[in-house]
Amino acid sequence: MSGSSTSSGSTVAFNRKARFDYAVEEELEAGMVLTGTEVKSLRAGKANIADAYAVEKDGELWLLNAYIAEYESGNRFNHEPLRPRKLLLHKKQVKKLVGRLKVKGVSVVPLSLYFNSRGLAKIKLAVAIGKKSYEKRETIKKRDWQRDKARIMRQKNG
Repeated sequence: MSGSSTSSGSTVAFNRKARFDYAVEEELEAGMVLTGTEVKSLRAGKANIADAYAVEKDGELWLLNAYIAEYESGNRFNHEPLRPRKLLLHKKQVKKLVGRLKVKGVSVVPLSLYFNSRGLAKIKLAVAIGKKSYEKRETIKKRDWQRDKARIMRQKNG
């Protein structure tokens, strides 16, 4: 799905390492099963999805290693910060992703965590293949060249 729903300014967490460590093949949006204290903590912006990934268990997709801080004003029913969270997708999407996950080197990683225009917590997932170290070096070279090119153009025009 498109990233237009992230433009509302309600993005909670980005996974900046994802596009560097993985070659993204496809992006899709999913919902998550959350508790009340998790939603309140997300609204406060206390989440980290840098080390998170999705796995298949019993025909369902689960998000592992996503950190949502405990809610400060929570009581004894507060949530576990690193608990597995069920991802909400259509059955067809789940079957397709499970099939892709069986291929060696393919991962499902989160790109961003945000609230959509209706106020629902959503996560943008990417079907990705891990990059080799030489591909990462190439990415660094391209990024550095773009930065140098922009600097040269500013000096020339300014």
